[in-house]
Amino acid sequence: MAEFKKLDEIQKRILMEVADLHKVPEGAYNIRSNGVSAMRATTANIDIISKPDGSGIDIKIKPGTKNESVHIPVVLSQSGLKEVVYNDFYVGDDCDVIIVAGCGIDNCGNQDSQHDGIHRFFVGKNARVKYVEKHYGSGDGQGKRILNPVTEAYMDENSHMEMEMVQIKGVDNTDRQTKAELAAGASLIVRERLMTHGDQVANSGYRVYLNGEGATADVVSRSVARDTSSQKFDARITGNAPCSGHMECDSIIMDQGKILAVPSLEANDLDAALIHEAAIGKIAGDQLIKLMTLGLTEAEAEEQIINGFLK
Repeated sequence: MAEFKKLDEIQKRILMEVADLHKVPEGAYNIRSNGVSAMRATTANIDIISKPDGSGIDIKIKPGTKNESVHIPVVLSQSGLKEVVYNDFYVGDDCDVIIVAGCGIDNCGNQDSQHDGIHRFFVGKNARVKYVEKHYGSGDGQGKRILNPVTEAYMDENSHMEMEMVQIKGVDNTDRQTKAELAAGASLIVRERLMTHGDQVANSGYRVYLNGEGATADVVSRSVARDTSSQKFDARITGNAPCSGHMECDSIIMDQGKILAVPSLEANDLDAALIHEAAIGKIAGDQLIKLMTLGLTEAEAEEQIINGFLK
């Protein structure tokens, strides 16, 4: 694989954090750096087209495409840069693809840097999509690192989508909003992992509509709030047909952190089977003691428990 010749070392490091990329990936990709497309490649089955107004890109995946991937990471290393980007994914019938997004901000200046990414997925019949989105912040400047992702999925009959949503470090403010509408037989799996520290603020919202018979959703969020940071989890599954939905929010609170969990269910059909679970608590003392008897310090024991919890 080729090197990232157009990116500096900071941008390369961010790419490794948000997309696990050490070199130019195989398959289709669009790498956005400081507000412009820095590198792009397409394949015979996956096309990437800039929107005419420059607001983002359209990713078109031909029906029947299998075992291919699309990488669309964003890196910001310019302090004070604020942008809104609209990316639309058109996934044809009978596809099986992996889409890797994510955004990293390195802010060493005094101005706030912000990226608002709006991703819309139109998933065809019997298609399967794995979507990975990681957010990361770094830099020693006074300016904030702000990320506001919006994810919308419109899923056709018998389609399947798995979302891995991760934010572990360095993002000062985030408002994460996800919406999904599922037709008959469609299934959605969401796995969110979130950690805040310092005085960071994170809002995470989900609205899932099970509109067709046999549609299913499983939304699980795990989060850790440290120092004086605060989090809000606000999610609803709406069953509009014979369907099944499960939602789980499990959080660890530390120091002077604050967490508000607002899971809700709405059933508009007699055969909508919906369930939610929510738990907030501190690290159990017996877990710390057990690890400390093995030679770990209290801080090391906490880190190991958190890492296992968010894995």
